[in-house]
Amino acid sequence: MEATENKKGSGGAFIIQNHLNQEIFTPEDFNEEQQMMKAAVKEFIDREVWPQKERFEKKDYGLTKSLMEQAGSLGFLSVSVPEAYGGLGMGFVSSMLVCDYISGATGSFSTAFGAHTGIGTLPITLYGTEEQKQKYLPKLGSGEWFGSYCLTEPGAGSDANSGKTKAVVSEDGTHYKISGQKMWISNAGFASLMIVFARIEDDKNITGFIVPNEPENGIGLGEEENKLGIHASSTRQVFFNETQVPVENMLGERGGGFKIAMNALNVGRVKLGVACLDAQRRVTTEAIKYANERVQFKTPISQFGAIKEKIARMASSCYAGESACYRAAKEIEDRIQYFVSQGMSHQEAELKGVEDFAVECSIIKVGASEDVQNCADEGIQIFGGMGFSADTPMESAWRDARIGRIYEGTNEINRMLSVGMLLKKGMKGQIDLMAAVMQAVAELGANESPKNASGTILTEEQNLIHNFKQLFLMLTGNAVQKYGTELEDHQQVLLSLSDILIEIYFSESVLLRTLKNCEREGAEAQKTQQALVQHYVYEAHDIVLKKAKEVILSITKGAEQRQLLEVVSKSCSYSDYPNIVDVKTEIADRFISENSYFL
Repeated sequence: MEATENKKGSGGAFIIQNHLNQEIFTPEDFNEEQQMMKAAVKEFIDREVWPQKERFEKKDYGLTKSLMEQAGSLGFLSVSVPEAYGGLGMGFVSSMLVCDYISGATGSFSTAFGAHTGIGTLPITLYGTEEQKQKYLPKLGSGEWFGSYCLTEPGAGSDANSGKTKAVVSEDGTHYKISGQKMWISNAGFASLMIVFARIEDDKNITGFIVPNEPENGIGLGEEENKLGIHASSTRQVFFNETQVPVENMLGERGGGFKIAMNALNVGRVKLGVACLDAQRRVTTEAIKYANERVQFKTPISQFGAIKEKIARMASSCYAGESACYRAAKEIEDRIQYFVSQGMSHQEAELKGVEDFAVECSIIKVGASEDVQNCADEGIQIFGGMGFSADTPMESAWRDARIGRIYEGTNEINRMLSVGMLLKKGMKGQIDLMAAVMQAVAELGANESPKNASGTILTEEQNLIHNFKQLFLMLTGNAVQKYGTELEDHQQVLLSLSDILIEIYFSESVLLRTLKNCEREGAEAQKTQQALVQHYVYEAHDIVLKKAKEVILSITKGAEQRQLLEVVSKSCSYSDYPNIVDVKTEIADRFISENSYFL
């Protein structure tokens, strides 16, 4: 019984399961406390941050620090800090919500907030000793101190465990002396505390340390980096020259730093994804307002089909991103609660809960970071020449968005990780991947795929998403059969499989959200949302078709190749195509009439 329950709600299981609408959490499910927190965060950003965009672009680092202090005084920095250490101790959904709505005005403040609350504070929450948590978390949660995270080195980017920073134990055994160089360190200019990773002697893996930022203790900072975007986010190199760190400041166990780094990155990835959402909402809203006000040929440009095309695409990707992020947030929160019910401490449960959903964390990081970049790009285009001007918010939004595809592991790394981690879960028996692959092969090899839609709306999309899953499973099975353990060396195949996986998760999330709300509010009240699903799945369909062909052309030849291409064509085909121009027009007209992204 326990083994069965342990698999229920497991990360990555979405690829082999058909979920019910009621099983998904949506933004429409926020409770009263969460709605109040959302309103408080939005009010703070609209009042204190959004009007200061020009100062952020002029590299006003002092403004960033001052606003972070205000955020601390309002409790926004302590949402995830347990109550025992002065925090609010709220759940994972609430922490995602705050990260979402605090991040939309400028990437500078978003980066400072994310680096501090996530990778700057969370490692102590999850891995710290009781003494360490008592000593540091109250100050970090209140904003009295700010944190940063020193992992990346000049020669160690994606290969984080190859860092050369050294930690040498003192002769009397009371402290370590850390020497080395870190780069691209967010918040370095005003951080009070650093999570530093270094290698002790010739250990295979790095070790984490909690290091107060004391210049007299052999800590030096480089100049502020000149960056494409996030101009007022402090980003510096940090140099350690025999910096003395008490042995009791080791974070976790010796050699456990790589695991700390990876688990911190899992949280960072899903929170980076949700941090892209309000930027999309704001960019979409500003673009719609401009399009309604800008008149050409005696007509507001919002009435032109070419502009409606862009607005529909921007709105659809944002709606899908919301659906995926909050679905994952609640799944992680539920998993944490399950592990607590099994007798784990909350600290252990949160570690294991987030780690279990590492596949979804990578998927969301990639999808949302690329969607916000595309959204900002379309925003510039709607503004036309003015969009290229620094006097409008579009160009800074585009520049700020660009770092999202590099943060928390590049999107290329995360694409390959998502498939690799899914396969690993299958090999460990955490999800029954092999049985699902065999079932998919049998189903797609039959003359007709069974219909899996429920209800009377969006049946085409329901069946397509089911077939997307079966196709992914079949192709992944074929790739594993061909390459075995060497599949990880065939990165282009992994990238294509990952793109299919991303579209499946986002498409299913947006579908389930809409079906749930149709049941709750009535289908007529959700007409625009249904159109958003149709549009998103239509776009996903083309991506899945293209990437599936790429995989087949890479791993097969001759008759087998022709057979698989025929399967793809059949399984990815609509039985009744929507009039996609009408769908996009319906979406755009609704948002244009609301003069904003209103969902």
